[in-house]
Amino acid sequence: MQLSPKAAYRNFCALEKNIPLFLNDWWMDAVCGDSWDVALVQNGDEVIGALPYLKARRFGFRLLNMPKLTSFLGPVFKYPEGQKYVSKLSYEMEIMEKLIEQIPSFDLFRQSFHYSIANWLPFYWKGYEQTTRYTYLLDLDNLNHVFVELKSSVRGKIRKAEGIVTVQHSRPLEDFYNVFCMTFERQKIKPPIDLVYLKKIDDALSKRNQRKIFYAVDKDGKVHSALYLIWDNHSSYVHMVGENPQLRNSGAGILLIWKAIEYTRNEIKLTTFDFLGSMIESVEPVRRSFGAKQVPYFQIKKVNSRIMKLFFSLSN
Repeated sequence: MQLSPKAAYRNFCALEKNIPLFLNDWWMDAVCGDSWDVALVQNGDEVIGALPYLKARRFGFRLLNMPKLTSFLGPVFKYPEGQKYVSKLSYEMEIMEKLIEQIPSFDLFRQSFHYSIANWLPFYWKGYEQTTRYTYLLDLDNLNHVFVELKSSVRGKIRKAEGIVTVQHSRPLEDFYNVFCMTFERQKIKPPIDLVYLKKIDDALSKRNQRKIFYAVDKDGKVHSALYLIWDNHSSYVHMVGENPQLRNSGAGILLIWKAIEYTRNEIKLTTFDFLGSMIESVEPVRRSFGAKQVPYFQIKKVNSRIMKLFFSLSN
């Protein structure tokens, strides 16, 4: 009996250990529930290309958008061993064309592709648009060199924070959520998720030993900052952070980033640290101050609804 695309993709994810974290079936289950599907290209029974997507409806519009707390999706490929570059491009083109054909009808398609995807031409040829965005990556091959390359003010904040807070890990998830929400409350913005949604993600990651939470706590037990680190077989990711706005001057947020960097290199033995952005003007300099390399990635969008096209044109 032939497997459904989703069932075949689950088998593919179970076999392939280098799929970026957010593209795994279990991640899509956690952030989408049953509201996701996948376009699939197979060579016989072997999956060679896939494009998972969230299916949602809002105000009657059919949206294939990014799930909450999901930094990238896009296509994933299984490449033949020893493939030449010219053959690789042709291979990607053919698979992407077949994936695009399987995307269901929509009013809006919008996905951020993983930075390893440098080719989006088949989407361009089908009328999709591209916006270049940036993440910041740190190479942790030599941790001592990374520390030396930190901006001097960053090293100063790390030393200052070490005299004010200690780093803890074993606290209730509610403690992280409370500090996470403070960041949005300070800006008078509604938090993007509730605690129930966070617990679903945390359960999926904890079960696979793919997360670590860092808390900066002072002698009075107050949490100054918190950082939620996740990882796959290639990289660790700064997934979520939160700070108590009344205690920001302690430098605790900077200290936690450094502790997450150390943990990535020393404990989980990875050499790539991904800040997962940021494009926010006030946040981007912090990424640079750690010596992180700016790396572009693509946000791919297509709008089919006339009403939504009008909305986007007016909002721009």
